[in-house]
Amino acid sequence: MTDTSSSFPQGDGRPAEGLQGRAGADRAPEERGRTTIADGVVEKIAGTAARDVPGIHALGAGMSRTLGAVRERVPGGGRPSARGGVKVEVGERQAAVDLVVVVEYGVPITELTGDVRVSVISAVERLTGLEVVEVNIAVDDVHLPDEDDDTESRVA
Repeated sequence: MTDTSSSFPQGDGRPAEGLQGRAGADRAPEERGRTTIADGVVEKIAGTAARDVPGIHALGAGMSRTLGAVRERVPGGGRPSARGGVKVEVGERQAAVDLVVVVEYGVPITELTGDVRVSVISAVERLTGLEVVEVNIAVDDVHLPDEDDDTESRVA
């Protein structure tokens, strides 16, 4: 006689009596798997949080803003990128954020960048659960009140 026992001794896919019940019921749900968050997700969250701070005119360096504006005008080119001017490094539990910003003229830059850090850290930590270890901000330009936002004249 050959032994054909397995973890399903009934042969119908049901576990043996001693194995029935909810597997892992003694473990918390957050311990029953792994969640990974893509860099792009954190970039979008950080970019949106930074743009929401009054005094931020735009994100990204001059050329990337120009190319983004051209891309928006091309049919099917899409809407403005929520990630332009944002770079992140995401680990298992922590994230670091680098931003390139253009500020409105007249806004105190050190206060503004402090507000941006608070906004970005709050949004990323609240929405992802990651600890934000740093937010580095490079102020690339100051937008003057009389400057035209229409990049078409600069691109054409």
